[in-house]
Amino acid sequence: MDRARVRERRREAMADHSYGVIRDKTLKLTVTSIFMAMNIVLSLSAFSVPVPGGHIYFCDVLINTAAMLLDPLSAFVVGGIGSFLGDFFFYPAPMFVSLVAHGLQAVVVSLVMRKGKGRPGPAGLGVILGSVIMVFVYTLGRAYVYATPEVAIIKLPFECLQAGIGAAGSLMLVFPLHLKDMFFRSMNR
Repeated sequence: MDRARVRERRREAMADHSYGVIRDKTLKLTVTSIFMAMNIVLSLSAFSVPVPGGHIYFCDVLINTAAMLLDPLSAFVVGGIGSFLGDFFFYPAPMFVSLVAHGLQAVVVSLVMRKGKGRPGPAGLGVILGSVIMVFVYTLGRAYVYATPEVAIIKLPFECLQAGIGAAGSLMLVFPLHLKDMFFRSMNR
């Protein structure tokens, strides 16, 4: 086959599939597992920035990126269960809060991204909505887990900063750096 024909078949394959679907179940499981393992590793304090009341973690970049590339269930596994396991291994007090906060964040980002058919505008909206949900759930969860709203209030600006870094970083990876295009090209060969 000549190159023009190969490019045309790839374009048809990209236009034909519904956004965010990996048809090969083994490949889908493998990609989800790799993203989840990366999330667990990013839960280490070694990959964080210490701030008053805790740390800023960079797992939000990964969670948002995975949610933009995967279906909602896989996104929940990466975001919710990956964060739960990361907290379970390294700092278990807020692990259930992380399950809910990052799980909801990932599902919302994935659903909005799929509804917007992978365009940057809806993706940005989904990432912002997911970040707001994550900050809100973490703030309520911290007040409950640590039995004092003061701890939640101290951490709130840093939680917003973490969400902002996660949103900006993931949107830069997926759109200007063309991670989405490379990802789906390699998944649908």
